[in-house]
Amino acid sequence: MKFLTALMGCAVLALGTAHAADAINAQDPAALVQTAAEAILKDLDANREAYKKDPQKVRQLVDTHLLPHFDVQYSARMVLGRHWKEATPDQRDRFIKAFYQSMLSNYGTALADFTAGKMKVLPSKAEADAERATVRTEIRRSNGQPVPVNYSMHKTAEGWKAWDVTIEGISYVKSFRDDFGSEIDQKGMDAVIERLQRGEKPKAAAASAQS
Repeated sequence: MKFLTALMGCAVLALGTAHAADAINAQDPAALVQTAAEAILKDLDANREAYKKDPQKVRQLVDTHLLPHFDVQYSARMVLGRHWKEATPDQRDRFIKAFYQSMLSNYGTALADFTAGKMKVLPSKAEADAERATVRTEIRRSNGQPVPVNYSMHKTAEGWKAWDVTIEGISYVKSFRDDFGSEIDQKGMDAVIERLQRGEKPKAAAASAQS
């Protein structure tokens, strides 16, 4: 179902902000998600027709502003799991880049269907000395049904960053780790990297688009 692809796109990529990264409070995980998501979705509301005509602009928007708030390297490391230690430095670097570009390609254009009013950040507060936190949100379907979307966050030298998203109990990182792990075992790391570089959808992405 198209909604599921769009939902994953909104959840993973809404940590980008359309304007002024300085306005984002990276020292509080809930505030980071709230302000960043509101900013990018507000931009999408204002420029929806332009983004629909040229989906590449959505990917450029996210590419420019996602990176400060989503720990792509840590997420990629968690996706690879035990294979991270087995990979060479070059393979790790190529996987991170290909994984990120895959997210943009598969989910970026789905954001054009979302509006700011569909997302709600639920009250939460991290302890002052916490290194990890979960920010709970809801995204509403067109029929009004709320879908729980939880962001896994961790504290870095640059402030809080997201590294995983769980939608209705399904972890983005775990889904991709299961997908890539079996393929790496069968075909090797380079085969997975090359598949991502070719722009082919991971099985987890393809399944969500067809369900």
